Amino acid sequence: MRVISGTARGTRLVSLGSADIRPTLDRVKESFFNQVGPGLEGIAFLDLFAGSGSMGIEALSRGAKSVVFAEPNPKAQHIILQNLEKCKMTGDNPRWDLLKSSALQALKTLKDRELGFDLVYVDPPFADDLYEPTLLGLAASEVLRPDAMVVVEHFHKTVLQKNYDKLEFYKDRRLGDSCLSFFKFEC
Repeated sequence: MRVISGTARGTRLVSLGSADIRPTLDRVKESFFNQVGPGLEGIAFLDLFAGSGSMGIEALSRGAKSVVFAEPNPKAQHIILQNLEKCKMTGDNPRWDLLKSSALQALKTLKDRELGFDLVYVDPPFADDLYEPTLLGLAASEVLRPDAMVVVEHFHKTVLQKNYDKLEFYKDRRLGDSCLSFFKFEC
């Protein structure tokens, strides 16, 4: 697992090495960033179920203005901080925040802080069936900016709905056993 592009390009990231947390494969990460565009300057990125933090770190490396990682697992939180340090992203004015909470609790915290996001990556554990509550919670959370994009990584046989309230499906991309489903926020 490595940073593919940007200021931290080529940096090898630490993974959890746990069966409980499945890292996003480099080819899935590369496809995601090819689909959303190479330059992320000025965007606010939310990495729900952040795991090792590789998606948010990639966004920072590619110029995202800010990234929020949401991760409840203490071991994963430690790995995120290690990876940010490895990528030299822990200076005086970090462009990131780590919420040590579940995705749904993080959405409440972000709403209370009045933060908004342009791009959200949702990658819950495949077996935990958290897609519907997370996507409905996200649609209702008031943290999505107009025309925000939400991308969900899921097992290719998992069928997602076409709409989750104001989140409207518009395309997907299968990559081996994984699938990326893209939603637009229609406010």
